[in-house]
Amino acid sequence: MKIITTPSEMQAWSRERLIAGERIACVPTMGYLHEGHLSLVRRARTAADRVVLTLFVNPTQFGPGEDYAIYPRDPGRDRALCEAEGVDVIFMPTAAEMYAPDASTAVVEEALSRRLCGASRPGHFRGVCTVVSKLFNCVRPDVAVFGQKDAQQALVIKRMVRDLNFPIEIIVAPIVREPDGLALSSRNVRLSAEERKSALGLSRALGMAREAFARGERDAATVRRRIEEELAASGLRTDYVEIVDTGTMEPVAQLAPGVLVALAAFAGQTRLIDNCEL
Repeated sequence: MKIITTPSEMQAWSRERLIAGERIACVPTMGYLHEGHLSLVRRARTAADRVVLTLFVNPTQFGPGEDYAIYPRDPGRDRALCEAEGVDVIFMPTAAEMYAPDASTAVVEEALSRRLCGASRPGHFRGVCTVVSKLFNCVRPDVAVFGQKDAQQALVIKRMVRDLNFPIEIIVAPIVREPDGLALSSRNVRLSAEERKSALGLSRALGMAREAFARGERDAATVRRRIEEELAASGLRTDYVEIVDTGTMEPVAQLAPGVLVALAAFAGQTRLIDNCEL
């Protein structure tokens, strides 16, 4: 396994692989890897000859007062996990390598990113689209794999790739959960035992939404209210509960197959997200 830290070296490696006729898959991450990330690596391996995992905690997608400084990091552990999974390259640049001091260019998606996390975290998707564009230009992948847990992010990236004509296939892999239903997240490590217990309210609320839909409930406002009640009863502070069309990210009045139920809530000071498609 090769460790690459500069964009120019990453581009040179990719150019050699492309000349050799090999397909490259990219798995963008912010590190502190868990089984969810590793499932993306395994999916990437089925789609390409070479797998590049990017490991970069991107400062531009964190807002003032968010958890950039305390975001969990353990690059040594990440390297060991990647090596065990057969990753070919870890691309782990510094912020100084990725952003010039006078950088003045950004990539902005203006439709799908307005609601949900885009509304509660202003500037977040500007940072996401910019860094993913830069990572794509460094790695030059044929395919990139993202996780369904960040459903809005995956939809925004798909739109960006389409609109900017990136020659990249985007694969969205399923959410990986703990046996008790908690969606895997690097931030879970920051939960106390009591907060982790509360965090199960997210998956319980989504389960309630699926069950209500299966029983014939079609009123989105009714389901949204029940979700909010479940989150509050679990001791969570709700950031948002949205039931939206995945093509537009706009709220729907009636539930239908394919509608996205998306949640964000705080367990203590830790913000968690989860979602399901009906």
